Amino acid sequence: MDLFDAIKERYSFRGEFKKDPVPRADLQKILEAGLAAPSGCNAQTAYLVGIDDPVIIKGTAEIMGKKSMAEVPAGIFVITHAIPVYKDMCFNIQDYSAAIENILLAVSALGYATCWYEGVITSDREKQAAFSKLLDVPSGFEVVAYLPIGVPAAPGRRAAHQPFGERAFYNGFGK
Repeated sequence: MDLFDAIKERYSFRGEFKKDPVPRADLQKILEAGLAAPSGCNAQTAYLVGIDDPVIIKGTAEIMGKKSMAEVPAGIFVITHAIPVYKDMCFNIQDYSAAIENILLAVSALGYATCWYEGVITSDREKQAAFSKLLDVPSGFEVVAYLPIGVPAAPGRRAAHQPFGERAFYNGFGK
């Protein structure tokens, strides 16, 4: 799929997936796309853990409290490491957000669907600790997002977006 088509076709999918597996080669392409994202001062503070082991997927569903996620064919966890890289500033949020956007586009381009689950994880320290234990995440690193990946069992749809002229301008805001 063309990049601009992937951008226009991408949507957040929160439904059930078909049982079709996500081949490891596709999962690796998606992971590589995430790692190709830009990084503040090239600190590369975003880390990715691809999952396709049914035991880990079931553990993920239990921690998330979503039984429907137990049948997800694959997923990606996003982990960050906040370190100051420029004038005591950390760019880890920007780093992992850029990685996630690349993942979202790669998932769409390959004909899969996903959803960026972050708030449900970052707002709950117990969930973060459980995911860290499940994935063997070392101290000093933080699990911040999960993206289940698969072929949708039912068609999804893209949310409506405001018209171009209401959010994009030339040579000044609102012009």
